[in-house]
Amino acid sequence: MSDFDFLAGKLLLVDKPLGWTSFDVVNKLRYTIKRKLEIKKIKVGHAGTLDPLASGLLIICTGKMTKKIEEFMAQEKEYTGSILLDHSRPSIDFETEPDAYYNYDHLTEECIEQCRKSFIGEQLQQAPAFSAKRIDGKKSYELARKGEEVKLREHLVSIHELELESVKLPQIDFRMKCSKGTYVRSFARDFGKNMKCGGVLSSLRRTAIGNYKVDDAFGLEELLLKIEEA
Repeated sequence: MSDFDFLAGKLLLVDKPLGWTSFDVVNKLRYTIKRKLEIKKIKVGHAGTLDPLASGLLIICTGKMTKKIEEFMAQEKEYTGSILLDHSRPSIDFETEPDAYYNYDHLTEECIEQCRKSFIGEQLQQAPAFSAKRIDGKKSYELARKGEEVKLREHLVSIHELELESVKLPQIDFRMKCSKGTYVRSFARDFGKNMKCGGVLSSLRRTAIGNYKVDDAFGLEELLLKIEEA
């Protein structure tokens, strides 16, 4: 990892830890690189946001490589995660407290399988109110956290593959490949609604972006150490 690499442009694969925002990771890497190279400015950006309560692959670009961010963002994403069907939450994850509880005794293996099949392919999806979508210049989650009503437009997404790796009600573990712009929290919400019960994303991990795999990524602390030692 030479000075030339970072300034001319470098692609870094990071396994984002839980609790960090994607912006936090970018800021930490930018600060570390600037301090290491003793420079005041360098472009650093990420190719696709991960929620703080999600872990997994984050593509970081530096220098001239930031021009390719849109190209990386357009690639297919792969995730693994878990959905809880016994309750709902405003944020559709554990950021907020439960607001309703549901009975799931009516769920059968057949109806769960039918629901899985119904989500494969193109579909209209509404982003979560607790998201970074902008409404009149303000981020949606800022309004939602104040208790204001948030209405976001539906947009077209595509789920290419959807496997249910484990069904131990009320929890369902899944693996998904999907298009750019797909909100997995929205999928969890809609999956539950489809079966007339709750839908909360209890865990999420991004395992791939295109041909880039999380197995090839650095842990954040490991990467920061490598930059310091370069």
